[in-house]
Amino acid sequence: MTSPLDIIIMAAGRGTRMKSRLPKVLQRLAGRPLLHHVLDQAAQLAPRRVVVVTGHGATEVEAACADWTRAGAGFDLKTARQEPQLGTGHAVQQALPALAGDGTVLVLSGDVPLTRADTLAALLAAARPERLALLSVSLPDPTGYGRIVRGAGDAVQRIVEHKDASDAQRAITEIYSGIMAVPARWLAPWLARLSNGNAQGEYYLTDIVAQAVQEGVAVVAHRIQDALQVEGVNSPAQLAQLERAHQQRQAQALMEQGVRLLDPARFDLRQDARSGTRGELVCGQDVEIDVGCIFMGRVEVGAGARIGAYCHIANARIEAGAVIHPYTHIDGEAAGVQVGAGALVGPFARLRPGTQLGRDVHIGNFVEVKNAQLADGAKANHLAYLGDASVGARVNYGAGSITANYDGAHKHRTVIEADVHVGSNCVLVAPLTLGAGGTVAGGSTITKDTPAGALSVARGRQVSITNWKRPSKTPPQSQP
Repeated sequence: MTSPLDIIIMAAGRGTRMKSRLPKVLQRLAGRPLLHHVLDQAAQLAPRRVVVVTGHGATEVEAACADWTRAGAGFDLKTARQEPQLGTGHAVQQALPALAGDGTVLVLSGDVPLTRADTLAALLAAARPERLALLSVSLPDPTGYGRIVRGAGDAVQRIVEHKDASDAQRAITEIYSGIMAVPARWLAPWLARLSNGNAQGEYYLTDIVAQAVQEGVAVVAHRIQDALQVEGVNSPAQLAQLERAHQQRQAQALMEQGVRLLDPARFDLRQDARSGTRGELVCGQDVEIDVGCIFMGRVEVGAGARIGAYCHIANARIEAGAVIHPYTHIDGEAAGVQVGAGALVGPFARLRPGTQLGRDVHIGNFVEVKNAQLADGAKANHLAYLGDASVGARVNYGAGSITANYDGAHKHRTVIEADVHVGSNCVLVAPLTLGAGGTVAGGSTITKDTPAGALSVARGRQVSITNWKRPSKTPPQSQP
């Protein structure tokens, strides 16, 4: 770039058709506000300053800007309020005091989340050294968009908003996307001359195009073919369409890296809203992912691992060769979850924060693990709970057994040393240590440490009563 770049993001709209209490730019795409996607676009262009123009829900939108900058913006981020909202030209006027007045100004829309950074870079190149550049696209149905009116030699003459266009102008299919790059030194005088004498009674930013032409400033339209890049969000239906388009993009990128997605149309990668961790899926070679899987936050999947259908996986590392069977729920939150190489998990298993599984660990159906470490070869194959526990190598943990780790006020830890066998339907009341190689008899409630190699039984003695008669129902008495 030969001159500094400043960016204005227009984010003042109400979004009435969304029928939501949230400002439109805070509606979520892949778990993140639309505005955050646009700020990502801005960051990739290395601007000097970004000014977000707020209006409806200004306090919430400004808070969302602060949330985004906590990750490190790399540029100066400011906000400017537009109150009342009198049109796009009026919105840009509110941002002018925060701009230096030199270089180039790029105008973006806060509800257009899928514009590619290379497209914006090409638009900026078209604007330099001293031209006004518009991002345009041809649409089969351009209803509602401003039309780009060209004159002799195909030169851009002006933009006519849909409500002000004649029938002939409405027949034009090339539309203005709402994104432009303009030399900063001309922006203030052009904006000062805007009028609201139009069908909507607003100050249109697009009217500066005719002013530029009148003053002999070159106006160019950088036309792209991919209409998805300029799609805005005005309704829940449009938001859903962009969600699928965005997910398709992510799926395509993964497949280009070699990931096997059984059906890319049934794949989701999202931000984890609780931790704010952006959606990122890093896969080794020959990873297979079945249909309907949702990934949140940062997830790493090692070479040759397989993810079964309809799994939900957030903030986790899955090592090479592991198999996550269908309908498994893995949620690492801030602490994370680690699944060791060759481990088998699920179906219908739940791994909660702090879970660490070693190599070849088996976690079966309807087993829940929380803040527990299982060493290599340990098994809990069905219907069990392991919370706040350290489990040694080759432990076999029986069906229906649980660690009773909470006393009503504090959490306590259970230590199960290597080669212990815990029978079915046992209760291990923490704090507790089961000695290496020991066995806990099925149905036992263990409240004290057990010695290594011992059989520990803690249950009532079985009693059988011979010739016992079950109670029987008394026949109802007939009424006199």
